[in-house]
Amino acid sequence: MAASVGMLFPGQGSQFVGMGKDYYDSFPEARALYRAANDALGFDIAELSFGGDMDELTKTKNAQPAILLHSVAVLEVLSARGVAPTVVAGHSLGEFSALVAAGFFRPLDALKIVRRRGELMYDAGVERPGTMAAIIGLDESTVEACVAEAGGVVVVANYNSPAQFAISGDVAAVERACEVCKAHGAKRALKLPVSGAFHSPLMEPAVDEFRAFLTGFPSGELRVPWVANVTGDVVADRMRVLDLLAQQLKSAVQWTRSMRAFAAVHAGTSYEVGPGAVLAGLMKRIVDGAEVVSLSSASALP
Repeated sequence: MAASVGMLFPGQGSQFVGMGKDYYDSFPEARALYRAANDALGFDIAELSFGGDMDELTKTKNAQPAILLHSVAVLEVLSARGVAPTVVAGHSLGEFSALVAAGFFRPLDALKIVRRRGELMYDAGVERPGTMAAIIGLDESTVEACVAEAGGVVVVANYNSPAQFAISGDVAAVERACEVCKAHGAKRALKLPVSGAFHSPLMEPAVDEFRAFLTGFPSGELRVPWVANVTGDVVADRMRVLDLLAQQLKSAVQWTRSMRAFAAVHAGTSYEVGPGAVLAGLMKRIVDGAEVVSLSSASALP
């Protein structure tokens, strides 16, 4: 009988050189996927992931497919061993990996989608330059008040945990908001190395083009509950998925709310499927007693 677990899928920032190589070396399912991905994308994403330059890997257009590919490779290995999700959620980019797990997107289609997503986000950042910053040590209402006080185009972009946020917007507005947050007692207010103001109104130029691009790919049913970033709730209506994915580019990632909704569906052990262990750490800060195992390394497989 298949084992069922909750599955979380990481987003951009979790990439590292060498990610996925142990899965590639150990499992034929992973090798087949990476080889098919090389053909689908028209370049050697396996080489870039396993031994490439970190600066090149971190570029948005490369990081997004590389992270998704690692996640889906782990997913394929789990599936071949009879492990299936009961509920899925992904952080920003990770939503596409989660939707592969839910049966909505085919793996290679999702790979092409996130490659294009990365290009459009980068282009929007060139058209309307902006940045992001991490804010740690304040509560939600205080961060929102600080952003409002700073003025200009700056918003709360990621509600990552009750005391960890990201803000996004014009460079000057983000810098002002960081100073206001520090004045209100933030432990850290640190600009992030990103190429644009993701999950903010500055991404508006990418939204319609990305929505149109998404419609060019076939989609299936949602076989398991999917918790959406934009709403922070379980979304069961497959007709809403594409619009939510397009809106996500300019909308906040409601991760704290999402993880509470996720835990209401699945209370047992969950897996972080993909590189890193950021989501496992966040979940433990959001839901008391939550158990999340990172499968970043093949040695962590159950």
